[in-house]
Amino acid sequence: MAMQNPYNNYKENSVKTASPEELTLMLYNGAIKFIGQSKIHIENKNIEKTNETIVRAQSIIQELNVTLNMDYEISKNLRMLYVFILDKLVDGNIKKEIAPLDEALEIVTSLRDTWKEAMKVSKLGNR
Repeated sequence: MAMQNPYNNYKENSVKTASPEELTLMLYNGAIKFIGQSKIHIENKNIEKTNETIVRAQSIIQELNVTLNMDYEISKNLRMLYVFILDKLVDGNIKKEIAPLDEALEIVTSLRDTWKEAMKVSKLGNR
């Protein structure tokens, strides 16, 4: 019988017990991680790993996009940003260039930082 990896168990439990706000933060962090890995793989000329990590980042951005609640005006703006990010990820993957990934990374990082700040403000308001 194979032994479970304690880290994988921890990650799985973290996701299962996270609030929707925390899950969104995890998604942003995941996208940032995979875009960063993609840049390294491009530098190392590892085409297969580049594609794999960019596709993972794309999947995260697509998930953020399809789960938007379009009842809010800000969701329309976020949708446009997500589509732009996806275009940059595709461009970076096709051309195997870092510049489009840098553009995507800058936006995702900004969105993540804004989300973290909104979470803090929300917690303070709920006290």
